[in-house]
Amino acid sequence: MLVMNYRYRIYPNFEQEQQMLSWLETCRRVFNYALRERKDWINSRKCPADRCSLQSEYIVAADTPYPSYYAQKKGLAVAKKENNWLKAVHSQVLQEVIGQLDGVFTSMKARGHGFPRFKKFGQYRSFLFPQFKSSPIQGRQIKLPKIGLMPIVFHRQIPDGFAIKTVRVIRKHSGWYISLCLVADVSIPEVPPHGRSIGIDVGLSYFLSTSDGEQVDRPRFFDKLHRKLELLQRCLKRKQKRSNNRAKLIQKIGRVHEQIAASRLDWQFKLAHHLCDQAQMIFAEDLDFRIMAKGFLGKHTLDAGLGQFLNVVLPWVCFKRGVYYAKVDPNGTSQECPDCGARVKKDLSTRIHECHECGSVKPRDVASGQVINARGLSGVQIASGRDLSGYQETDARQDRTKLEELKSNLEKPALYASA
Repeated sequence: MLVMNYRYRIYPNFEQEQQMLSWLETCRRVFNYALRERKDWINSRKCPADRCSLQSEYIVAADTPYPSYYAQKKGLAVAKKENNWLKAVHSQVLQEVIGQLDGVFTSMKARGHGFPRFKKFGQYRSFLFPQFKSSPIQGRQIKLPKIGLMPIVFHRQIPDGFAIKTVRVIRKHSGWYISLCLVADVSIPEVPPHGRSIGIDVGLSYFLSTSDGEQVDRPRFFDKLHRKLELLQRCLKRKQKRSNNRAKLIQKIGRVHEQIAASRLDWQFKLAHHLCDQAQMIFAEDLDFRIMAKGFLGKHTLDAGLGQFLNVVLPWVCFKRGVYYAKVDPNGTSQECPDCGARVKKDLSTRIHECHECGSVKPRDVASGQVINARGLSGVQIASGRDLSGYQETDARQDRTKLEELKSNLEKPALYASA
């Protein structure tokens, strides 16, 4: 099954916009209440038996069960009978808020994170309709339960063979958007290794260096608008809280941040297509950029968007273009000579690779890209000898035919899904 998300701009009228703002505030209150209920139950089981806290203690009966996902959903149905403002929101929308909180707690236990934070006023910015009996698209409009019809901008049409599974309404500083989750009942095979390969090394001195010697300068999207943001935020400091002028200024600042993010994403997609034009296999390092974002170069790391490019943009473009994409072990890629394999130690200030064994001299990032390419090809050969043996050619040909038909639908879609 193939799943894709398409985002479109919508234009609700004044009554619909006020209704959706009210829904967001209700979802925020339900989220905070469910979070407080879980934290109180957990903290009540943590207090020492021989002493009390100097501030307060959480007292919950010993036989009170843990407020799990299904228990809180049941409690939500009971609360609707006592609070009319909960009835104004679609029932499944509020249930998805409980599901979102349960997913956060599951991730917290798995990764060892702290408790999720309470949402302040205006911080809850989206709600989800989890299912539809039929397509909500009606011509150039979309019909949402309890909200009604509103215009939608189809800057790209929904491909044939895809059905709308969920709809998420998103509030941004630039306006209202919806994210359509599209599903198609097709089986897409993974792109097999084939053709010419390149290795890429990402960094901050150069955004990207390939094994062919090409080096791409790092764009500075945030730095270009940093002065403008600095002036706007300085004005924001003098505004009275909860005033209309403060709200307008916050919206203006948010639009600048959206401009920065959109420019970065557009540039990364163009770069990904440029790389796919050069080779049929692309190898990159398997790095955790969250560690780099916490250091003294964190601002520049986040501005470059290295993790977004390697983990989101490039894999998706490679999938659409039929290019094989894989990651390799990053340990020691910059300390190894790509020509003879000797270990050449160098710190971050050394930007030229000079091998004392074979005399190779080249830019450090280019040498690292060549090492990454060699490791990727080595891994492909090992995997091909173990996993790809016995792969039936007829099945592969049928799968590739389905993939080509699906890609042609994505490139030349129908007008849009019928209602």
